[in-house]
Amino acid sequence: MSAEASGPAAGALSLEVPKPWGLEPGAAAAPGLQPQTPNSKYVKLNVGGSLHYTTLRTLTGQDTLLKAMFSGRAEVLTDAGGWVLIDRSGRHFGTILNYLRDGSVPLPESARELGELLGEARYYLVQGLIEDCQLALQQKRETLSQLCLVPMVTSPQEEQQLLASTSKPVVKLLHNRSNNKYSYTSTSDDNLLKNIELFDKLALRFHGRLLFLKDVLGDEICCWSFYGQGRKIAEVCCTSIVYATEKKQTKVEFPEARIFEETLNILIYETPRGPDPALLEATGGVAGGGGVARGEDEENREHRVRRIHVRRHITHDERPHGQQIVFKD
Repeated sequence: MSAEASGPAAGALSLEVPKPWGLEPGAAAAPGLQPQTPNSKYVKLNVGGSLHYTTLRTLTGQDTLLKAMFSGRAEVLTDAGGWVLIDRSGRHFGTILNYLRDGSVPLPESARELGELLGEARYYLVQGLIEDCQLALQQKRETLSQLCLVPMVTSPQEEQQLLASTSKPVVKLLHNRSNNKYSYTSTSDDNLLKNIELFDKLALRFHGRLLFLKDVLGDEICCWSFYGQGRKIAEVCCTSIVYATEKKQTKVEFPEARIFEETLNILIYETPRGPDPALLEATGGVAGGGGVARGEDEENREHRVRRIHVRRHITHDERPHGQQIVFKD
């Protein structure tokens, strides 16, 4: 059992090697607490102001720092009232004692409290509790890593920081419908939504391997960018201008196959070892030289960006004047 108090009465402190712990010679035992064996004797502990009563059996049942303290192998500090003073926070000491009593305890839900308990378990050398805390923290980290988090870029500086701080390849979708100065074709809004939906689906599928960024402040209407090892590898621009006899219109495309292909290509840069030559060659990139010196042109090709733009459409309306003009994609 434990009790919170401001601490025992002030008195002289002594440093001694404990003998069998329990009641002082000649002292009367409290009713119902008469020890039957030496291991059942009660010990009074003051852990950072938190007061605890427990038995020698509990303290010496496992090979811990507490066993060393109360089996005569280590020196302990006591006060005039017989309280053993331990200079540690008493917040989790009750959990430590319960683990020593039962061999298991309910662990805190908070990762912060789990970390604090792990620190105390390491101090007292309670190996089983150390392993339980480490396993619980690992499970929490794995659960957190399963979350699909997509940062929203708020400035070019933030984008550069995100690119520099991650070791994963990056897929960024820039979509900003307000950048258009012409009217949109009839299917553009639908295609813009399809691009956004594809981005969300790819993020759910590959979020553990790729970093996905979303940008709604850039100067494009709909553009995909793919980065590997901190540099841009490819770009897919999904907009074009449709020319007609009387006005221009902006057309948004949905090149689904090309976007998916570039997403798979960027996985080549997933590991920090660098792109695999065979995969680069198979996907249209630059193959490694296999120990052969590469020419200057081949070196320059590595730093080029594949830019894929939809083709420019030219249409002419040949219907008589006065009929409604309909632009077909």
